[in-house]
Amino acid sequence: MKNSRFLLLGIFFAIVLSKTEAISWFRYYEMFRFQSFHMFGIIGGAVAVSLVFMQLFKSGKIKDINGNKIAPTPKKKGVVSTIFGGTLFGLGWGISGACAGPIFVMLGFELVPAIILLFSALIGAFVYGLVSKKLPN
Repeated sequence: MKNSRFLLLGIFFAIVLSKTEAISWFRYYEMFRFQSFHMFGIIGGAVAVSLVFMQLFKSGKIKDINGNKIAPTPKKKGVVSTIFGGTLFGLGWGISGACAGPIFVMLGFELVPAIILLFSALIGAFVYGLVSKKLPN
């Protein structure tokens, strides 16, 4: 019962993703062809909300489930690894027409394509786990 607020937050997030059409392949297609502002607006809104929450984390106004302060640690990544990783992520996003977050929402709408995407994402995460120690980051 203690964690029910997180379940409700997840349900709310899923509703927002579906109602804003952030799980629509066509919306991603429009975005990558620069034909519509729709997805850029959603992503920009997410960045703005994240900015506010990061400031609340840093100030200690939002704590974790155990009441401890959330202290984001800065990561030192090189420009090359960031560009390489972003390119791979963007290619996967463009080819599949789905970002990683909405895959679970897609399970409720398009079961077979969502299962294929989820399986592919898990394989990609597994392969990354295998080769991450050898990468230059």
